[in-house]
Amino acid sequence: MMRAIILDGKGGVEPAEVPDPVPGPEDVVIAPAAVGICGTDLHLVEGSYATGRYPVVPGHEFAGTVVEVGGDVRGLSPGDLVGVDPNVNCGRCRWCRAGAPNLCLSLEPVGVTRAGACAEKVAVPARVAHRLPAGLDPTVGALIEPLACVLHALDRAPDLRGLDVLVYGAGSIGLLLCAVARQRGAGRVQVVEPHAVRRDAALRLGADQVAANGAELDLPDGAQVVVEASGHPSAVADALERIAIRGTLVQMGVTAPETAVPLRPFEVFEKELTVLGSNSLADCYPAAVEQIGDLAAAVRPLVTHRLPLTAYAEALAVAASPEALKVHIDPSMNT
Repeated sequence: MMRAIILDGKGGVEPAEVPDPVPGPEDVVIAPAAVGICGTDLHLVEGSYATGRYPVVPGHEFAGTVVEVGGDVRGLSPGDLVGVDPNVNCGRCRWCRAGAPNLCLSLEPVGVTRAGACAEKVAVPARVAHRLPAGLDPTVGALIEPLACVLHALDRAPDLRGLDVLVYGAGSIGLLLCAVARQRGAGRVQVVEPHAVRRDAALRLGADQVAANGAELDLPDGAQVVVEASGHPSAVADALERIAIRGTLVQMGVTAPETAVPLRPFEVFEKELTVLGSNSLADCYPAAVEQIGDLAAAVRPLVTHRLPLTAYAEALAVAASPEALKVHIDPSMNT
């Protein structure tokens, strides 16, 4: 038996003893060393994440050590440090064949519809486990999944070189966006974030200007690329107001399914705006593994809190606080 956290989708967060996972022929079992908490997890706890399936062990952003491999697994061995692409897709449906595995019609995300990494061990298909560079801090390894989400979002956006970029939300996604936008040659990078600790972090990660609301920014003509990474309805509404002529809004933030915001179709027509969504990480995990080494020193300070598995409820509260950037669970930590 092993320790795990169970969510019931009604606000319940239950530490439990559950059977150790047994790998199938094509699976690996991983001992997680770092598990990130993100907005998806907060939605899962309260039951407002549309595709959640309960009860579930959360934890989809993680890195750890392989402890067991199935009989048909090649290329991975016990002792390997790995990160995991949490989107277990079917590989057969039209979206998988089109190169959009995040839109798979039978998607089974780790930590959302199947057991995740907030446990002492987790089993995943070997094909979604990626060996990480030797010596990489597992804490940095657990940031690969949100980095992959950022890479997918920017794949959907125009080439950033020379363009003004406006980011709503300076959680881990927004902060990684600042770093990558700067790396890709964006013109000005500006951030809207109500909390001072996160605004300061955005400046360290490459933002040129930060503000508590969009009206405080120097954007008389709007920004050519606006990325909404907070999921707050007021931020989405404000983001729609800040798009430049022929600009693009990339909606990354997760809202409740019933959330609606005002949209003036005439403005979309008149300014020839593009409004698009970016859902999860698509096929960008390998690219994020390749890039994490260059970003490691810059992004490691994003992890501001590490707590043991038994403190998961406390970790959720910390993650929702204005003082936290990224909160990690370490299932190997003692209470």
